[in-house]
Amino acid sequence: MDRSKRTAVVVGVAVILAAVASLGMYRIVSRLPRTQAAEVKTIGVVVAQHPLRLGTRITADHVKLVQWPANAQVANSFGKIEDVLNRGLIAPVEENEPLTQSKLAALEAGAGLPPSIPTGMRAISVKVNEVVGVAGFVVPGTRVDVMVTLEGKNRDQDSTTRVVLSNAQVLTAGTRYDQEKAKDGQPIPSTVVTLLVSPSDGERVALAAAEGQIMLTLRNPLDQDPTSTTGVRTASLLGQAAEPVKIAAVRRGPAKPVQAIVAVEPAPAAYSVEAIRGAKRSQEIVR
Repeated sequence: MDRSKRTAVVVGVAVILAAVASLGMYRIVSRLPRTQAAEVKTIGVVVAQHPLRLGTRITADHVKLVQWPANAQVANSFGKIEDVLNRGLIAPVEENEPLTQSKLAALEAGAGLPPSIPTGMRAISVKVNEVVGVAGFVVPGTRVDVMVTLEGKNRDQDSTTRVVLSNAQVLTAGTRYDQEKAKDGQPIPSTVVTLLVSPSDGERVALAAAEGQIMLTLRNPLDQDPTSTTGVRTASLLGQAAEPVKIAAVRRGPAKPVQAIVAVEPAPAAYSVEAIRGAKRSQEIVR
């Protein structure tokens, strides 16, 4: 057998073996059980179509219904769009974020800022400028301390500065509820800031604004400890000791001469003595 015939035989045998191996593998694979794609059960959940700000009244254009995995259901979410319509947001919501009971005001509570005020708390607005408002960085969601500076009523009284409210939450800056700039760390220029306070703290802020000049100090949101200070006065600010109390001198009239009382001893009693000198007699007084 020549060389060419041997090569053809080898190639033919190799092709036959490959065909047999492929057929065997095909039969083995075809006998294996076929795995079906697992079906994930879903439910309808109401989510926001786009970012929604605090105080927004929900309409059909604000939300949509999406399929959500049933085994990862969001607690207190809504399954019908009708359940969230005409209700106000008391917290901002991001795009595709599910709406929950904790983010919506109660039924018929309305929209805007009032539904976001917790029970027992109050919202009070204070007038600010670029300095008082910490250069515009007092934005919704931040926390501040409120200081007041009281000027002395007269020359004998020092001016005083002290913290009157500690760790107050800022609800709004200006007349808007928008927090987009606040999230990016950008300042919001405003002339009024609304704070969330208790009724008693609201009285302190109102009195401070009426009697003196208030100032806001920005806090770290992780710092929850109350601010406790004794205040500062003008004298201590300049490193001086407190001035002694001045007592006005009492004006007195001219001194009256003191009359000396001298005890006068009574004169000794006088005695009469008859003196005889020769033929003469006389009476003499002897003391």
